[in-house]
Amino acid sequence: MCLGIVYFAKITECFKKMRPLLQIYILLCLAIILNSCGQTVSSGKAVFQYNEPTGIASLDPAFAKNQSVIWAVHQLYNTLVETDSNLNIVPLIASSWDISEDRTAYTFHLRTDVYFHDNDAFPNGKGRKLTAHDVVYSFSRITDKSVASPGAWIFNNRVDSVHPFIALNDSTFQLTLQRPFSPILGVLSNVYCSIVPREVVQKYGKDFRSHPCGTGPFQFKFWDEGQALVFWKNPHYFEKDGKGNPLPYLDAIKVSFYDSRATEFLQFQQGNIDFINDLDPSFKDEVLTKTGQLKKQWVGKIDLQKHAYLNTEYLGILMKPDPTQSNPLLNKLVRKAINLGFDREKLILYLRNSIGKAANSGFIPAGLPSYNDTLVQGYHYDPIKARQFLEESGYVKTKPPIKLLTIPIYADLAGYIARQLEDIGLNISVEVIPKSLLLEQTAQSKAPFFRASWIADYPDAENYLSVFYSKNPAPPNYTRFNNAAFDALYELAMNTPNDSARFELYRKMDRIIVEEAPLVPLWYDEVIHLVSPSVKGFPANALNWLELRHAKKN
Repeated sequence: MCLGIVYFAKITECFKKMRPLLQIYILLCLAIILNSCGQTVSSGKAVFQYNEPTGIASLDPAFAKNQSVIWAVHQLYNTLVETDSNLNIVPLIASSWDISEDRTAYTFHLRTDVYFHDNDAFPNGKGRKLTAHDVVYSFSRITDKSVASPGAWIFNNRVDSVHPFIALNDSTFQLTLQRPFSPILGVLSNVYCSIVPREVVQKYGKDFRSHPCGTGPFQFKFWDEGQALVFWKNPHYFEKDGKGNPLPYLDAIKVSFYDSRATEFLQFQQGNIDFINDLDPSFKDEVLTKTGQLKKQWVGKIDLQKHAYLNTEYLGILMKPDPTQSNPLLNKLVRKAINLGFDREKLILYLRNSIGKAANSGFIPAGLPSYNDTLVQGYHYDPIKARQFLEESGYVKTKPPIKLLTIPIYADLAGYIARQLEDIGLNISVEVIPKSLLLEQTAQSKAPFFRASWIADYPDAENYLSVFYSKNPAPPNYTRFNNAAFDALYELAMNTPNDSARFELYRKMDRIIVEEAPLVPLWYDEVIHLVSPSVKGFPANALNWLELRHAKKN
């Protein structure tokens, strides 16, 4: 009989008393047992299972800087506000909020039925009620230099330098800004802003990464790093569904850590994993047609989910002159020729099996409410006009070389673009380098032409347009773009509370980006999930967060 996840609590209590060698033996056995459990356990509990091939570095929300950590942290913690399926900001821990007339003070009224998970750091081990003081502590911790949270930027130069976070009483929290910043509610929906309890953080110190405690729908139970991670349903979770039933519906979540995408796909086929996020290039032709549909042999066996994803893939162009070398990309006509010189539609069709949308508008991706490809018209494949721009630029007289930097998984895409650009007369070469080196070179403004992507930290186009605001360093302004008209519009937008008026300012900025061409938009991404038919209530979303509160499993 399969041991099952439901007995882990008793095991972990005994586990602490065992000798180290015996602990290692038990961990190995548990890993084998977990992998043999399949979709069901002997108790009949509903266990959602997924794989994290990149591993999970931490379960501390202050360090939730990549998708693998965000997914796990999102199950354990809550934020003051969150985004709904339409990217609207809606209440979560905060039941409501008020905004001062000058729009620099946000006063949040908190729910009084939110409790932290049970933990030994609390009296008698019972989770206590969350208060506004916990919000102050959590936000202050993000900005604490000794913590060194990679999320500190979300408050830098935005919140008041003296009293940014105040607990007016146990159920009222106030945030004060230096100046109006319209997207601040979206910022607060970021997982960096998850609320943590001081007692638990102080009890475990740096080990809080592996001893998490939040208020979320699931609570931590077991983590054998690199082998298995288990969360259990939080029996005291405060949210209910529309019929008054308590959430979540699932009893547990189990995460495996197969680093091979081939093994992951096999485990999915065998029913040991409930969904796969994205498709490895080696499997896309096996599963999908060129038009992005399931092939016949998979219909009925897999549910295919596709949804607009707030991610723009692009080629960045360094706009900062280097006195030690000439750079043909500083000529706007050459940059425009590149934008016109390759076929995005064919790239999406043949190399991506129609996953994503050709980026024929600006930098703001499809999926955001301010996106409008009629009001912001970008570049379409036009080799004749591209050659004309190259002639006018004078490039064709000497054809100086242009090097495109990319990482291994995008080598085929870069090669496709380079071949098409060669056909219009550009001297393009592709250099494939490690991701860490590319990030280092772009941050140091040493990469004149590079492949990149921008995934939304929060659902507001400001997050994209800040990439070109001249007062921002690299990151996020990797191209070192500097345009006075753009900067003025950006600052005006941050002081514009009306959504419609702000969206029009965003589009004006995006049109400047199209005209000046400091980048080459490639495609607006799509979330693609392969889901087991046994799982329901698990739709994809534009942020591609793992949302399991409403998921059910047969």
